[in-house]
Amino acid sequence: MTRMMTALAALAALNGAAPAMAQEMSDAARSTITELDGPKPPKIAAPADEAPSDATVLFGGDSLEAWESVEGGKAAWLVEDGIMRVNRGSGAIRTTQDFCDVQLHVEWRAPEETEGYDGQDRGNSGVFLQERYEVQVLDSYDNPTYANGQAGSIYKQHIPLVNASRPPGEWQSYDIIYTAPEFGSDDRVSEPARVTVMHNGIVVQNDVQIQGKTVWIGAPSYDEAHGCAPIMLQDHDADVAYRNIWVRDLS
Repeated sequence: MTRMMTALAALAALNGAAPAMAQEMSDAARSTITELDGPKPPKIAAPADEAPSDATVLFGGDSLEAWESVEGGKAAWLVEDGIMRVNRGSGAIRTTQDFCDVQLHVEWRAPEETEGYDGQDRGNSGVFLQERYEVQVLDSYDNPTYANGQAGSIYKQHIPLVNASRPPGEWQSYDIIYTAPEFGSDDRVSEPARVTVMHNGIVVQNDVQIQGKTVWIGAPSYDEAHGCAPIMLQDHDADVAYRNIWVRDLS
């Protein structure tokens, strides 16, 4: 039994006690029954505009050591001036470390040049949780496309609550709270994945249930049981840039 459950059980017993006993205790004494005495949450440093002290920095501006190509070998994306850019045609990259439940911070920028590009061809990339479940990256500023494919969507599954996109060429941020799916002994999903997404500080996905692996054609499904897996960034043949990527393991 948890400490809170124990405290609540004690309070229920007190409330059911004889009136004489209840009268003997002051309100101050009664209030202490539901006070928990620790252990206290660990202290961390949370400086403004920096990764928390308990975060794993996945990209801080100068190295791709935390990443690898999904095809194997070193990540082939470009790093310069504190940012990393999609090396178009080189393929997606993924973290060398596996993750389950996470808080993930990602800053990204779509190309400023938009002439000749529209819809899904404008600044397309994606953040894949456990290499399977995509939060869409796209220039959705004055760029109509299908609603569950715009920036901030859970691709082909959930439409964002609002369009919080900034103009192309400006830096944007995703803050993602993700709970991994759970699978039963029969390898069927018992608890679907869930995700909350803030786009530029605005909630665009509020604890939505992920319906399965992201697919371009057809309906999503949990077609296989799996454990923790890398975070992946997509190469969708667009010059998208990333910076300040960090993750906190919530598992």
